[in-house]
Amino acid sequence: MASLLYRLGRLSFRQRRCFALLWVAVLAACSFAALSAPAAEEDGFSIPGTESQKAFDLLDERFPGDNAEGADARIVFAAPDGQKVTARENRAAVEKVVDTVARGEQVKDASNPFAPEAVSEDSGTAFATVTYSASGDDLSEATSAALLEAVEDGRAAGLTVEVGGSAVDGGPELGGITELIGIAVAALVLFITFRALVAAGLPLVTALIGLGAGVCAIVAAGMSTTTITLALMLGLAVGIDYALFIVSRYRAERAEGQGAEEAAGRAVGTAGSAVVFAGATVVIALAGLSVAGVPMLTDMGLAAAGTVVIAVLVALTLLPALLGFFPQAVLPRTRRHAPASAAPAVGRGKEPAGSRWARLVVRRPLATLLLSVAGLGIVAIPALDLRLGLPGDEAQPTSTTQRRAYDALADGFGPGFNGPLTVVVDAKDADDAKGAAARARGALSATEGIAEVSPATFNKTGDTATIAAVPSTGPAAGATKDLVRTIRASAPELKAETGASMWVTGQTAMNIDVSTKVTAALAPYLAVVVGLAVLLLMVVFRSVLVPLKAALGFLLSVAASFGVIVAVFQWGWLADQLGVAQTGPVMSMMPIFLIGVVFGLAMDYEVFLVTRVREAYVHGASPAQAIVTGFRHSARVVVAAAVIMIAVFAGFIGMTDSMIKMLGLGLAAAVLFDAFVVRMTIVPAALALLGNAAWRLPRWLDRILPDLDIEGEKLTRALAAEPTSPREESVNA
Repeated sequence: MASLLYRLGRLSFRQRRCFALLWVAVLAACSFAALSAPAAEEDGFSIPGTESQKAFDLLDERFPGDNAEGADARIVFAAPDGQKVTARENRAAVEKVVDTVARGEQVKDASNPFAPEAVSEDSGTAFATVTYSASGDDLSEATSAALLEAVEDGRAAGLTVEVGGSAVDGGPELGGITELIGIAVAALVLFITFRALVAAGLPLVTALIGLGAGVCAIVAAGMSTTTITLALMLGLAVGIDYALFIVSRYRAERAEGQGAEEAAGRAVGTAGSAVVFAGATVVIALAGLSVAGVPMLTDMGLAAAGTVVIAVLVALTLLPALLGFFPQAVLPRTRRHAPASAAPAVGRGKEPAGSRWARLVVRRPLATLLLSVAGLGIVAIPALDLRLGLPGDEAQPTSTTQRRAYDALADGFGPGFNGPLTVVVDAKDADDAKGAAARARGALSATEGIAEVSPATFNKTGDTATIAAVPSTGPAAGATKDLVRTIRASAPELKAETGASMWVTGQTAMNIDVSTKVTAALAPYLAVVVGLAVLLLMVVFRSVLVPLKAALGFLLSVAASFGVIVAVFQWGWLADQLGVAQTGPVMSMMPIFLIGVVFGLAMDYEVFLVTRVREAYVHGASPAQAIVTGFRHSARVVVAAAVIMIAVFAGFIGMTDSMIKMLGLGLAAAVLFDAFVVRMTIVPAALALLGNAAWRLPRWLDRILPDLDIEGEKLTRALAAEPTSPREESVNA
């Protein structure tokens, strides 16, 4: 593979104009396709195979038209302290707001805010539900403006008026000032690393081109905007890092006396091979998210995987082409006018920080290893309290009207009012449908943990009924999860007595089911990822102990990042400083996301660090000296890559959406632990302790494993064996 990439790198360098124009054309085509594509339809959140989804599908079948995908808005009215919302003046103000909204062109229906079930017991709070004929994305600006203007009119009348629902939910955030700060930090790190403006700019340019093509392709493919978030994070981060590794290797080859074209070929053949390996592991891990069986999770994984593939292709083809345009400008100022064959002076200058750090670790490997593992173990302790869920409006900042509407309903009607359970009674096989529904309603009323039960509502054919059950606890509470289990456990008894089936659905039940399903998929997914890591690294390093060490380090960094997430989002540590408005369960999909992404990044850093160590060992260095030599060449670049990753991911912490904030913090913490504690500290300490045993591979296993030449050893030997010839790149040098 290294030889193939070497030829590709030289071809891209020579035919730089063709490759540059090709990528401009690709970006233009993707942009045009995205602009021409119809707006993606939001398919809604579905979890095939779960009881809540089966019940929801049954409602679609038995209550046709009732579950249309139109947007809704719940307008909540609260009277001033000491007053009632039913007082004459307040009542008139409420009715005026509702009437104004109801006259909108896209409004399908508006409920009575003074129906008995819509007014709290103390008459201090009331609400009206407005349903629209169009989805939230299809609501016109006039419709949205009319809703907000009516709300402001209600506030002007002295009422507290807030609104929630899909009609006011914005789309996913795709960026912001904090993300721009992350990109700025990445640019600064690149400049400090290379001390050349062009060298610092090329990774940013190529990453943004790849990201633009990837995001446009996602939109053109008709995927919903919710799939873009993870693709945006990863596409930018890996795009910069992959280019960073190749540019760094190009500069190293030039420093060793290679001409521009030859250096570009060798950089793509060696560092590019590692980029392909790292990209492949990320793609496999992201595509593997489909094992959870959650369509939204699968779509996000595939979209992000596609963006990573584009980032790899850009790094292998566009980057060497751009190096052809700026062969000298990417070099340090002192090397730009040196002859192509000039070799760097040896032994001059201060020893690199990477070498000094490696010597320090190798000098005390056992103490360093124990201290690092203990530190990560302590950070991981909060992960033992990990609770999963899907946060709703309760996780929104208190500055949003959605959150204030949620709190007003919880204060006026009880914490469970925001998460009612929809109990579906399928009485098609029952002798007495109404009797079966009454029996189910009676059982629900007698169930501990249910605050209120509505009368049964039948469909037109009279064979299916729905009953709304309001829990006494909030949607994310553990007691609500236990309540759902209790109701479902009573279904067989109802079936035996009446012949009717009973199902529990609704947003709260669906959130519980998706958490259960993702949790069940977590262990097998982790086993597959760890097994894949061990196998792939065996192929790369021709070793058994090195892959096992890498896998254990990966598990440590993942556990520590889980600890950070639980400490912040469940326990509330630093919640105010990080803008976390409400503590609660961790997003259900967060752990499996984190495992997949961190796996790919961990293998990335492992390959770039350890390949240099192995290269020195193979050339005769002692195990300890090989570690120092390897870190001299690779530590600076890996540190820069990790800081860039952390800056990009941390930029998403500033978003208002709690799930994006959680994802950004989790990924930033994971990269911090994996790069600096595991790869930069535990890895050299473990290699020093293992000594020569680290690089042993049984002969029978060596014969079985394929040799992909990820490190480019065969390429190096082949190039070294070639007779010396005049450098073809002198015109470019």
